[in-house]
Amino acid sequence: MKTYYYPTKLLLLLLTMVQASPLMATDKKDRLSVTQLVSAVLDANPRLDIAQATWQASVAKVKQQSALDDPQFQYSFAPLTIDGEKSEFGQHFEVSQKLPFPGKLHLQAKTAAFQAESKQQDIARLQLLLASSAKSLFADWYFIHQAIAIDKLKQGLLKEFRDITVTQYETGQASKQQVLHADMELALLKHQSIVLQRKKKTLLAQLNTLLNRPVDSQLAEPQQLVETIKLPNLDQLQIKAIRFRPELKAVIANINANKTERDLAELAYYPDLKLSAGYNSLWDNEDKRFNIGVGINIPLDQSKRRAAEQQAKANSQQANWQKIDLQAKIKQELAITYAYTEESLHVLRLYKQQLLPLANENLSATKADYRNGKANFLSVINSKNKRLQTQLETEQALTDVHRRFAELERTVGSIESFSTVEKTGDIAQ
Repeated sequence: MKTYYYPTKLLLLLLTMVQASPLMATDKKDRLSVTQLVSAVLDANPRLDIAQATWQASVAKVKQQSALDDPQFQYSFAPLTIDGEKSEFGQHFEVSQKLPFPGKLHLQAKTAAFQAESKQQDIARLQLLLASSAKSLFADWYFIHQAIAIDKLKQGLLKEFRDITVTQYETGQASKQQVLHADMELALLKHQSIVLQRKKKTLLAQLNTLLNRPVDSQLAEPQQLVETIKLPNLDQLQIKAIRFRPELKAVIANINANKTERDLAELAYYPDLKLSAGYNSLWDNEDKRFNIGVGINIPLDQSKRRAAEQQAKANSQQANWQKIDLQAKIKQELAITYAYTEESLHVLRLYKQQLLPLANENLSATKADYRNGKANFLSVINSKNKRLQTQLETEQALTDVHRRFAELERTVGSIESFSTVEKTGDIAQ
């Protein structure tokens, strides 16, 4: 077999490029962490302000529902007739206050409080959604930086490969087809660089939108993703999901609201009171001019009250069935998400424990063969390129794990990450 000699410095340069690949997330200070990104999104996203305002509006209704109606004041006057002749005017005024049957105001306020609690769960649901989106985008933000760094290394290797092929072609040791193939691969790799830059800009716009900032604002580079993640037990996660999912809490609040509305409908059969006090100067007898009265409404129309009671019962039954249906859907969603997360962890372990070590061994063996004259320099470059590709696929597997965990945490109803907490850095570069 023929062997080809190339300067030792070139070989050392290429080896350094490959050995640097694990350091693609360089040790720069103030890198962005996922915990900091989630916190910043929850502080800045305007959708939470909208949900907060909606909840505050519903809270304000509680006091309104527990308050009495405004007192009523009535005034009238008429001319007095004394001995058949009209003289001065007489006056009549009255102040009255409606008093609902005992318990009605309390139940109205209680219903409004449960409805406000349901609106509050909309805030929690939105927080989970935003946190999950932030975590997923952070994983993508990490991967795009790794992909761009690996792409630069691959371009360097491919340029060296192309230069060597041209040299061999000029000496008759390689064909024109091999040179053209190298040129085509290099052109495709340059196009891939443009695609990666476009993806980076897209991710930056998405992240800045979550942060309520101009879409082209600069963002710090991400910290290294945690690699050791233990998947919690599915049964434990199901218990937590039933306890913490805000959608389920909202349904339970609606059930309680419907129960109080049903109790309120039952009290509608009982009359409300009306207290009044007044003065009437039209009476000749001054002792009769002051008066105090009590009135009630007469609930004659029982059909509309029965209809209101039936409506409240039907709403309560509907809410109970919604709870049962939602619990089943949550368990189903969790089981599916859990299975995908298990799969992503298996893929990551496959790359970390088998494929990446095999790529390293293949590279080491090719370099050994090159030193012993059993392989040419192009074989070394090809092995390094395969190692870089395996490294990229490993980073993709790690990114997929974190995206799956973000979805799993949202499904459980947890903003806190199941993995360890990273250091924090600055958002802006």
